[in-house]
Amino acid sequence: MSQHHTTLRRALRRTAVATCLAAAGLLGAAGAASAHVTVHAENATKGATDGVLTFRVPNEESGASTTKVQVVVPTDHPLLSLLVTPEAGWTAQVTTTKLKTPVKTDDGTVSEAVSEITWTGGSIKPGQYQDFHVAYGQLPDDADQLTFKTLQTYSDGKVVRWIDESHEGQDEPANPAPVLRLTAASQSPASGKPAAPTASTAPKAASKSSDATARGLGIAGLAVGVLAVAGAAVAIRKGRTAAPRD
Repeated sequence: MSQHHTTLRRALRRTAVATCLAAAGLLGAAGAASAHVTVHAENATKGATDGVLTFRVPNEESGASTTKVQVVVPTDHPLLSLLVTPEAGWTAQVTTTKLKTPVKTDDGTVSEAVSEITWTGGSIKPGQYQDFHVAYGQLPDDADQLTFKTLQTYSDGKVVRWIDESHEGQDEPANPAPVLRLTAASQSPASGKPAAPTASTAPKAASKSSDATARGLGIAGLAVGVLAVAGAAVAIRKGRTAAPRD
């Protein structure tokens, strides 16, 4: 085999390997991008009553378990009458604070609200996630979104601070805070009164879109890698045919 042929084969192999590694890295990045702490609600309508917030906490570490989750509840637009659902193996500690501006309700004036919920005692192992459920009496009707800054503590002492705020038109930060976007209550054309609240699919749709994007990037990366390997094989065969015999 000629030196020219040998050099060609080595170059093509290096190109194929590099392309496959890049595709694998793209898959890894896509998976990591979808593993943030998030918050969802079946009914995220402004002023909605008697619903449930779900905080989904995935474990992003490969060698440690999540042992503590702290969620800061906004008090500038307070959530009234929060109740924590018992989670097997976890103990919840609820902290309340006095409101700067009391909220008037049909049942009277509310001057205190929950400002933080901390779950401890349980364990979220690598490759797993945990849903934490919190029932609310009423969502605020004067806010477009609610931001729940969250701290996630691992068994090795590492603390991930999900506190970065996202801004429209900018790239998503590395550790975005969970955000619940609130939709306006629809108006009834006949009466002009707010229609009965319906389940909001916006958070779920956003999550599905993010997951679909991640899967699309991963599939594209694999396709590039496969095509590169196939191209390398074809080039090598052509090189064998074209290369002069010694």
